[in-house]
Amino acid sequence: MTEVSTSRETTPATSKKRQLPRGLPVFSVIAVAILAFLAGGAGGSYQGKLAEVQKNDNASYLPASAESTKVLAESAKFNKIENVPGFMIFHRPGGLTAEDRAAASKAAETVARTPGIDTNALTPPQTSSDGTTIAVFTPLVQKQDGKDVQFDKIAKLEQQIVDDTTADLPAGLKAYPAGQSGLFLAFSDAFAGADSTLLLAALAVVIVILLFVYRSPVLWIFPTLSAVLALGLSSIVIYFLAKHEVVTLNGQSAGIMPVLVLGAGTDYALLLTARYREELHFYPNRFDAMIRAWRGSAPAIVASAVTVILGLLCLTFSSLESDKSLGPVGAISIACTLILSMSFLPVALSLAGRWVFWPRKPKVDQQVDLASHGFWARVASKVDSSRRPAWIGVVLVLGICLIGLGSLNAQGLNTAEGFTDTPDAVIGQDLYVSKFGQDTSTPAVITTNAGSVDAVIGAVSKVRGVDTKPGAVCVQVDYPKLAAAAKSGAVPPAAGCAPAALQIEPIDGRTIVTATLADAFDSRAAYDTVNRLRDAVHGVAGADAMVGGASAATLDVQNASVHDRNLIIPIVLVVIFVVLALLLRSIVAPVLLILTVVLSFGAALGISALAFEHLFHFAGADPSFPLFTFVFLVALGIDYNIFLMTRIREESLQHGTRAGISRGLTVTGGVITSAGLVLAATFAVLGVLPIVFLAELGFAVAVGVLMDTILVRSVLVPALSADIGKKIWWPSKLANAED
Repeated sequence: MTEVSTSRETTPATSKKRQLPRGLPVFSVIAVAILAFLAGGAGGSYQGKLAEVQKNDNASYLPASAESTKVLAESAKFNKIENVPGFMIFHRPGGLTAEDRAAASKAAETVARTPGIDTNALTPPQTSSDGTTIAVFTPLVQKQDGKDVQFDKIAKLEQQIVDDTTADLPAGLKAYPAGQSGLFLAFSDAFAGADSTLLLAALAVVIVILLFVYRSPVLWIFPTLSAVLALGLSSIVIYFLAKHEVVTLNGQSAGIMPVLVLGAGTDYALLLTARYREELHFYPNRFDAMIRAWRGSAPAIVASAVTVILGLLCLTFSSLESDKSLGPVGAISIACTLILSMSFLPVALSLAGRWVFWPRKPKVDQQVDLASHGFWARVASKVDSSRRPAWIGVVLVLGICLIGLGSLNAQGLNTAEGFTDTPDAVIGQDLYVSKFGQDTSTPAVITTNAGSVDAVIGAVSKVRGVDTKPGAVCVQVDYPKLAAAAKSGAVPPAAGCAPAALQIEPIDGRTIVTATLADAFDSRAAYDTVNRLRDAVHGVAGADAMVGGASAATLDVQNASVHDRNLIIPIVLVVIFVVLALLLRSIVAPVLLILTVVLSFGAALGISALAFEHLFHFAGADPSFPLFTFVFLVALGIDYNIFLMTRIREESLQHGTRAGISRGLTVTGGVITSAGLVLAATFAVLGVLPIVFLAELGFAVAVGVLMDTILVRSVLVPALSADIGKKIWWPSKLANAED
């Protein structure tokens, strides 16, 4: 068993007259701290403006090479106005009254005169056969003359329609939004205030944990302020980059950003502050103590940040635009966090002095402060004496957790399943389907050569899953012509396809065919139908036909998610290996660390899969869930191993590998565990938003981080390292040093 001493063999001078050298590096840090403080403070107001530069349309998620993306681009030539279809549903279970019908008619008139409505696409209100429900069509303009309408403006327009059409309704008449525009509003409401909600919830969690860790009524203010300033700096940088279309920001990235900044920023602050407290036992001058602490902790913190940044930037290899956008947004956030953590935070702490640690102010007593780490000293001693049983036991525990992987269903969720609650739009959509059948406003869209249109229609009509009612498969209606005909009193037939005079004219020899699906557009059955449609139309000689539309777009996103997962995970592992090899100057240690983190990733997925099914009763998970969990968990989880192994290497240079492992675990145990708790808690905060994807991501990352902190970093890595011995540093000279 290795003894852990409480003093350094080599200690710095403690004379108040002797100072560590000051110079350009120190003053550069101070200058950066001032600039970062000013920019971060000014950037706080930009966090609320991020919604203005978000893009949440299909093009912001779809891969550029996807068939549905190509159809979307081609169909834009035929449609000067593209809309988001939707409905307002008016329902009375016992049957509509005359007053109810009048209210619905008034609502239709209100919709028709609302700016932002695609009036050419408007149709008369529908009444259900049982007389209980009326549906008013509400197509919102999404793109006009090639110019997109901003996400927040569409959401505001839909909310305005809901408010205007539901004012002064007869008692007992229920009204709900439905269709794509209604679900669009539901997602908008889910993310509304996400920046402030997540920030406040995460801050509350961080402050509580820091109060417990520091046991000081003052010290928590400094890392919290540093993290908030980092969030402000990130917001202002991302806002201008997104505004000038250098990066793409969507609601998903915007929701994750504050959690990432607060979690990582608090981790870096905990490591720096712990090292600063340690150095204050050796330096009467607090500035000397901070210089030494900065130099001692900078390699681990910078390596950690670089690892996370590079891991996130691996997402730029993604074919899915939504994944691609998260990479640079997350990387910028971590970079800004690193700047504040290594400039503003050390300057602020050193200016404040020792009193910030009250009531546990460190004294100049030449002690490493290991005596205050009694619990971790005992853990280190136990791990050292029982190293082989310890690491074998942890591997067995994590291996058992892998069994849950069989329960993981990452085949995707339909729109209603994507919420943790039941918004009005989901109720409205269910009502529409039950009263009017499937939503015909979201058909499959097929582009084809005009000369092959009859052959394509014939092939599509035979596909299982396509509606068989008259008019289900037709050349697309020219809505401006239809609107003009309606105004002139020419009424097209109620059933069947529109007359040729009211259909779109071919452009460059191409035209569009629409096909109403027999199943809900966001169902697995609809995606299967899209696959059959593609097989059918691709087989029509000379048609050059492609299938797009809402169902096809979702299917392409899901397929791209699987492709990205299989491509990016190996790239991330290679990048992390290179960073660790350079940092630790070893090949054995990086392989060991990566294997342990991957094992904990699999175990976290296994536990999460069981929890999703049996605890939370979620219907499944998004196909991108494993990839996002991997990137965050492995890139962030490797942090703790970096913090631990860099300190172990530092101690091993002076005391030998075996003693270095015990000393490194003892000194870092408390701070790394605290950092893990903070990161796990901040990611768990994602559950406050009623979005299943974010709730699942937050839960899985939180579970994985806790595993990394408690089992992998505290037991598995040190025990396995001690069992391997100094060869863990191979091929560096330390592998041959005396132990």
